[in-house]
Amino acid sequence: MDLLTAFAVFLLFTSVGAVLVHRVLDAAAVSQRLDEVTRPEANSADALLRSGPRSRAAGGLFERVPRLDLMRRLEQQMWQAGMYQGARRVLLVMGGLLAAGASLGILITGDRLIASGLGLALAAAPLLYIRIKRRRRLKAFLVQLPYALDLMKSSLEAGHTLQRGMQVVEQEFADPLGGEFRTVVEQTRLGLPISQALADMLQRVPEDDLRLFVVAVKVQSEVGSSLAQIIARLSDIVRTRQRLFMQIRALTAQSRMSGMVVGLLPVVVLGMFTIVQPSYAEMLFFDHTGQMILKMAAGLDFGAFLLIRHILKVKF
Repeated sequence: MDLLTAFAVFLLFTSVGAVLVHRVLDAAAVSQRLDEVTRPEANSADALLRSGPRSRAAGGLFERVPRLDLMRRLEQQMWQAGMYQGARRVLLVMGGLLAAGASLGILITGDRLIASGLGLALAAAPLLYIRIKRRRRLKAFLVQLPYALDLMKSSLEAGHTLQRGMQVVEQEFADPLGGEFRTVVEQTRLGLPISQALADMLQRVPEDDLRLFVVAVKVQSEVGSSLAQIIARLSDIVRTRQRLFMQIRALTAQSRMSGMVVGLLPVVVLGMFTIVQPSYAEMLFFDHTGQMILKMAAGLDFGAFLLIRHILKVKF
């Protein structure tokens, strides 16, 4: 009962602290935004050129705190997932989940190793969410990209500029593609060169298909050629790459399913024996040696599952 009370008090203080930090970060973000608006337009464009896309709460309260490379990578992952917030908020949530998971594991099982594993699993949940959201967003962007290239090609053939073509794209397409091109158009209005604005978008959407478009625009601005023809050819290339990727996914579907079955089979068999014949699995759960064997088997099975997943991942 004392542990449960302490755990509840810990969660209460963690929640209050998270709310207070969130309000302070929002106030700092508003102050930074007001400073950017009151600056001259040239200075805003120069700041964009130096730093590229940044979160709203990147400055202010924590501006003097050293920014590690891991935090930069985390913020970049969040940008690519469409989450324009500070990485320190995610770290704060991860720390709270780690403490909550460890406390809950100690309260339920009393085993430090299981408690540590539960805490790490809960702490990794925000990273897993960011990864899944990033993958879905990039996939949705790639699905929209060939149609956007066709629309820009038609706009160029009609005599419009590339910037006008991108304005049409951001008006006709929903997020994520429409939002990304809207950001590019706004950056060019602030005075940022279109090649640099597209390079910033490539940082937020690190896909090879988009990289081809950015390189084509840069080469056309330096050398000069028919951009409409280049974009038309690029649209065909993007569709061919996507069709090839779907074919590879179809050809490797059986192997990927086999890997999932092999990875989950020990867990399913253990669960069946626990239900059908509990005496067979009793030693694994109640004996010290059996518990050590079960923990080692769980770690090896998880490692084998990750290894099979890595082997079946095709890059082209």
